Amino acid sequence: GSSMALAMSGLGMRRSLLALQLRSSSSTCSPCSTQPSLSFTSSASLASKTRIASRRVSAMNRNIPRTLARSLTTLCQPSGMGRLAKPACNVSRRSRSWIVRGMSSLPEHQVLKMPALSPTMKTGNIASYKIKVGDKVSPGDLLCEIETDKATIGWESQDEGYIAAILMPEGSQDVPVGKEAIVLVENAADVPAFANYKPGEDSAAKAEPAPAAPQPKHSAPAANTKSYPPHQLLNMPALSPTMTAGTIAGFKVKLGDKISPGDLLCDIETDKATIGWESQDEGYIAKILVAEGASEVAVGVPIFVVVDDSGIVPSFQDFTVDTTKPQGAGGAAAKAPSSEQPKAASPSSQAPKSAPAPASQAVENKGGRVLASPLAKKLAKENGIDLRSTTPTGPHNRVIAADVLQAIESGVGSSVQSASSAGVAGVDYTEIPHSNIRKVIASRLLQSKTTIPHYYLSMDVCVDDLLKLRDQLNSKAKYDKEGKPDYKLSVNDFIIKASALALRDHPEVNVSWMENAIRKYNYIDISVAVASPTGLITPIVTDADMKGLLGISNEVKALAAKARDGKLQPHEFQGGTFSVSNLGMFGITSFAAIINPPQSCILAVGATEERVVPAKGPNEDYAVSSFMRITLSCDHRTVDGAVGAQFLQTLKKYLSNPSTMLL
Repeated sequence: GSSMALAMSGLGMRRSLLALQLRSSSSTCSPCSTQPSLSFTSSASLASKTRIASRRVSAMNRNIPRTLARSLTTLCQPSGMGRLAKPACNVSRRSRSWIVRGMSSLPEHQVLKMPALSPTMKTGNIASYKIKVGDKVSPGDLLCEIETDKATIGWESQDEGYIAAILMPEGSQDVPVGKEAIVLVENAADVPAFANYKPGEDSAAKAEPAPAAPQPKHSAPAANTKSYPPHQLLNMPALSPTMTAGTIAGFKVKLGDKISPGDLLCDIETDKATIGWESQDEGYIAKILVAEGASEVAVGVPIFVVVDDSGIVPSFQDFTVDTTKPQGAGGAAAKAPSSEQPKAASPSSQAPKSAPAPASQAVENKGGRVLASPLAKKLAKENGIDLRSTTPTGPHNRVIAADVLQAIESGVGSSVQSASSAGVAGVDYTEIPHSNIRKVIASRLLQSKTTIPHYYLSMDVCVDDLLKLRDQLNSKAKYDKEGKPDYKLSVNDFIIKASALALRDHPEVNVSWMENAIRKYNYIDISVAVASPTGLITPIVTDADMKGLLGISNEVKALAAKARDGKLQPHEFQGGTFSVSNLGMFGITSFAAIINPPQSCILAVGATEERVVPAKGPNEDYAVSSFMRITLSCDHRTVDGAVGAQFLQTLKKYLSNPSTMLL
């Protein structure tokens, strides 16, 4: 009793908290009935364990008061162990935030909060629920669709359980990140207890942990790290809403470096751009698990090992972890059977090395249906992958997105594998591996052409006055010592400005098709198609209708340069309400562009060409004028033909008489 009181005082526990944990005079820890061992060897060891426990409790988002969680983790830590013990007190093994049963009148449960589905997301709208009260959910199941500041994204479950309550009604607007949305319980019998549940009713939920976002968190060490000191695994983050894998462009830290929140760990090439990954914690780099330049590293795969004390960095010299699978859902569990398998197999029963066991044996349930998450099914369909040929690593032999990405990389299960790999005798060719951005471009264009009913409207525009005004404005530019003008307006700058003003006059074109409604935007952001070495990308000129020609020109040049260098930030290319694609500089007279979803229209601009037209004067037979053909691709679900035609008429008015843009 006296040794326990001494340990409590060393942790700074309040008397009331001590009374709550130790309701009896016995030295047994009542919540978990575990005999605690408090033989700490030194104050430095105690401080290190306390810091690690506090940080792990915070990182795992447990809805337990911070001081109590730290105390319970330390009290239930057997003496001499090299890692922190599993959290006690009825905390679910699968979930990272189950409420302690002894601290609430309700059954143990988990409150799922509005996640941050993009780096810039502050609030979101509940577009529609895909579940109802009483439904059973598993990791990967779609809970609802959330309209963020950039797109509509599905929120997938990270845990298994039953829906006990839905706290935010469908259609809720501007729900802040971290707001309670769904209550999850482990047992179906506990669902009725939450019929009248309201957020904040149970005392364990008073603490405000970070929102449960689908982005990877610091995962627990894998099964082979039992003998290692306390540490954290930093997993590959999802740096954009569509990112499923990334390439390590370059590390900014090395072994033994001290890191603080905000320090740059490495540059990651995503499906859109190269983005820096910043540290969220403080510590020392104990191990770098993935080589620089590694490609197709799936989201959730461990990249770094971080420790609290620089003195234990050498202990991780031989640390290994499976970097082919994301940690969490099946990451560590998948390694456990592998250690048992060699003991059960005899040499005579081992298959030859050239004949691996078929992966399909583990992915079909009793009814023959393949168990896979919605994202895995989507990726498999888009890339022609047979789910039965993948190796499942999710819970209950469920195929997850990382498994499909692995199959894509290895070529397993592709319907076009035999044709592409065999080739044709006597034909010399070179296969260029798909880049991340090329895969995304292919996927989005295929989605657009197969799900959006396109129609096209074309019109010829006389641009004589526009070209004269452009030359007049460019002649006013000042030149530096090297003879370069301080600005140079292009025809495309006028087209962007004219398109923005036409959208202001016809807001019914500035819309997107959503599942339950047509969304009309109250702002005008123009996406400009730019060709980069890695593929097509569309940086955005925000609020184009409120900017002048010079502002648009400077912004387009800056964005195009960043796009070619692969340095665009997510907010600079995600979103947009209307797109402009110009191939006139290549001599293309006309073309029809593919709509950039979820937008409803894209304008294709051809080259300017001179034509002979009837003369306006009485003494002239003919005249020569410059014409440009513009083609508008429209989504017939949102923009009717007459609406598209009226928009083009207004756009033609601005382009043929550019002085009206000043009105």
